[in-house]
Amino acid sequence: METTLLNAKEGVEYVIRRIDTDDEEMNSFLFSLGCYSGEPITVIAQKRSGCVISVKDARYSIDNQLAQAIIV
Repeated sequence: METTLLNAKEGVEYVIRRIDTDDEEMNSFLFSLGCYSGEPITVIAQKRSGCVISVKDARYSIDNQLAQAIIV
């Protein structure tokens, strides 16, 4: 079963399986953060407007649209 970051548990390390978007700008933005297939990612906190993630030793706050595009 596929899980997006919106459904991911806080504090659990996942591996990004793929980025599910046809929006090239969104895809490029996520790639610039280090979010691409095979990369470990952890949800630090879930919020109403999105979530805080840890990827490549950095923390980012992303909105729900971005979180839903990341399949783990």
